[in-house]
Amino acid sequence: MLPVDGFQPTLAKLVGVLDRFRIRFHLTGGFTSVVYGEPRMTQDVDLVLDRERVVAVRDDFLRALSGAGFHFSPELARRGIAAGRMVQLLDVERVIKLDLYVRCLIPGELDRSVLTEVFAGVTLPLAARTDAALSKLVWIQHGSHRSRRDLRWILAGATPDEVVTVRRTAGDMHLLALLDQVLAESDEVDV
Repeated sequence: MLPVDGFQPTLAKLVGVLDRFRIRFHLTGGFTSVVYGEPRMTQDVDLVLDRERVVAVRDDFLRALSGAGFHFSPELARRGIAAGRMVQLLDVERVIKLDLYVRCLIPGELDRSVLTEVFAGVTLPLAARTDAALSKLVWIQHGSHRSRRDLRWILAGATPDEVVTVRRTAGDMHLLALLDQVLAESDEVDV
């Protein structure tokens, strides 16, 4: 696992490709946990990409990723893009894994991205705190244990309005009981 700063060269390469093809994106996953919650190490880089734009430029985009030094299965990437699933890349030079989510997990999340200084002097779009929390909640529903702590830390710094939004949307998603359960848990380890 790397500190977040260790991802800067890899992200710079990827953002260059995304910008060239005018693909909207934002960082999510471990980066949101670090920015909104508890500073921690992360294993990879997670991004949400604008599916419509990726579909429109798919083959040129995949060629550009390969040319920038990212390794992936072109066939799996094409299928992932078509189905709106995750596409995994590996930065061969730095041996860093990237997960590109070619769809929004939380409807409209790319429209609520927040420009954030992720590295010293480098500002990138990040999932809004509410969307980051809701995303963690969805991952918890799918069995992610790490997301439980991340969710509590993300919401610890939330404004009252953000908490209301998360609770309302969690209710709409039929996840309010899970949200309450996770928020009631302790971060302390029983010895």
